[in-house]
Amino acid sequence: MSGAPFQHVAIIGLGLIGSSIARAVREYIPDMRTSGFDASEETRAKAKALKLCDHIGSNPADGLDQADLVILCVPVGAMEQVLADIAPHLATDAVISDVGSCKSSVIAAMRAKVPGHIFIPAHPVAGTEKSGPDAGFSSLFQGRWCIVTPDANTDSAAVERLSRFWQVLGADVETMDAAHHDMVLAVTSHLPHLIAYTIVGTASDLEDVTQSEVIKYSAGGFRDFTRIAASDPIMWRDVFLSNKEAVLEMLQRFSEDLSALQRAIRWEKGDELEELFTRTRAIRREIIEEGQDDAAPDFGRSHE
Repeated sequence: MSGAPFQHVAIIGLGLIGSSIARAVREYIPDMRTSGFDASEETRAKAKALKLCDHIGSNPADGLDQADLVILCVPVGAMEQVLADIAPHLATDAVISDVGSCKSSVIAAMRAKVPGHIFIPAHPVAGTEKSGPDAGFSSLFQGRWCIVTPDANTDSAAVERLSRFWQVLGADVETMDAAHHDMVLAVTSHLPHLIAYTIVGTASDLEDVTQSEVIKYSAGGFRDFTRIAASDPIMWRDVFLSNKEAVLEMLQRFSEDLSALQRAIRWEKGDELEELFTRTRAIRREIIEEGQDDAAPDFGRSHE
């Protein structure tokens, strides 16, 4: 197998992440067999037209037992039911993983539904606001982090195999406790999405500004929020409900900081505003230095 960490990956869910995994495996691990499963007939038809996998089907009984790696690429709210559906068809030595943005709830579901199997939750911190099998691309994980959150008793060799899989697809791998992961992502991903949904929703609800004016005069900042707010609604509904404790904690802290900022503006405390803006500008530079974005002018927008 030319050093491939697994021989056969089954991808459950062929949306953006699932289809990107299939494309990346085809490009970077061409000897590895791929099977794709999706409940949507429309999605399966698109996946077949794109030739995403060696085999594409709807029934996990059809060939799932041949896979030594199974990755669930479904909304976290659907994870428990999907695990229950596929459990009878899994190979006994298969590694079961996922790509969800919340890990504690996934671990609980895996413990309940596949207790006799090796399960190693993972989260590739990569994506776009688009969805569907035609939205994926093989380089999605290049230079991005994949956070692996194994249980304390998980076999280290299995963790190494899964980590190697993601590294071959181009990701940098970090191992983290599930609860800590959920708190970190509440700050870096979940809260920003919640803010974006709120701002775009507020703008659309303002009675004295027509929708056409919001769209026509949208500045760069608002456009960036609309990009985030265009993300898959079902996926993000499930994220907020699955990670509600961490999200609510971060939301409370954000509300307190927002109130402090409101007071600084009301009382014209320019020094406080400048200090905050200087600190946040430095964080932007650090993100660029870490290779998690680039410094292209105007966020890389084309002006042609």
